Amino acid sequence: MAKLKDIAELVGVSISTVSRVMKNDLSRSVSEDTRRRIREAAEKLDYKGARSEVKPSTFRIGCVVAAPQNKYNNPYFMVILGGIERSMEEAGLRLEFIFSVEKPTDLQQLQQLVKEQHVDGIIVVERIEPNAYNWIKENVRAVVGVDLPDLSVPVVCYDRMGAAQSAVEYLIRSGHKRIGYLGGSEYNDYYRLEKRYLGYEKAMREAGLEIDDSWVLDVKWDVSLSYELTKQAFEQNRSVPTAIFAASDTMAIAAMRAASERGLRIPEDIAFFGVDNIEISEYTSPPLSTIHVPKMEMGSYAVKLLFSYLNQEYTLPVRMTVPHQLIVRRSSGVVSDVEVVKSGV
Repeated sequence: MAKLKDIAELVGVSISTVSRVMKNDLSRSVSEDTRRRIREAAEKLDYKGARSEVKPSTFRIGCVVAAPQNKYNNPYFMVILGGIERSMEEAGLRLEFIFSVEKPTDLQQLQQLVKEQHVDGIIVVERIEPNAYNWIKENVRAVVGVDLPDLSVPVVCYDRMGAAQSAVEYLIRSGHKRIGYLGGSEYNDYYRLEKRYLGYEKAMREAGLEIDDSWVLDVKWDVSLSYELTKQAFEQNRSVPTAIFAASDTMAIAAMRAASERGLRIPEDIAFFGVDNIEISEYTSPPLSTIHVPKMEMGSYAVKLLFSYLNQEYTLPVRMTVPHQLIVRRSSGVVSDVEVVKSGV
């Protein structure tokens, strides 16, 4: 019976390279020509499992994305999509389409795309319109989610609630007691059910601090609305929080402008903390404290998971939670008796 060593000798590569190709391990780059020669050698030597495994080069993959404003220029989604496309390229593939689902009428166009492109699998990035999502699950061979709450499909995610809680706890340790919140809802859900809000709420409750509802703002993930509602809150409320936690960096940056226009100094008068660690957050004035989310890796892992399910290596849906990291910069202030987890990037 042929062994990996026999294939490696025939092709002239290492045993580890043969093993990675036969397992569809994409953690290291192997050229498509080398992959082809290894598989041909496995067929020739009648290596066990060579015929039963689907070749990655035959997969046709699509991507469906939630519909934030300007999704292709959105710094959070753009990096996730970059990770997806990078892993696809490493496998010698390209995405058949990237489609944004915003409203129920988009379903017909999505159905047409799936049928025309004959896709084997779809990566769904965040929650989309429910009818479209249910149709995908029923009509596409394999589905992998990025930051989906669905336990019936494999998902790559980060702990949104834990990330928010750690940021707010840092602000509390820094001496802040009046902390506002900016965020939005998941698809059509009440915004106070969103996990980053729940993390904020948990940190405040556990510290015995009151939440001022006039400073809990549903900005609907809209940058301009984050600016406008924060500006209005400054004008309408006599009490101003000493810190604001925003569920995304873009929301935080917009609110920082509203605070600066009000004549407030950051962080002396009001501190800010965001989530995502988008590239521009390091270059705001002052630089924005944030939670680093490994966006590129999330996209890359989603592709690898999808290949594994298409190859029938797994049957039960797994949930891969990637770690987040606290990034402390000047927007949240630095107190001498508070440990700075990381300063800068």
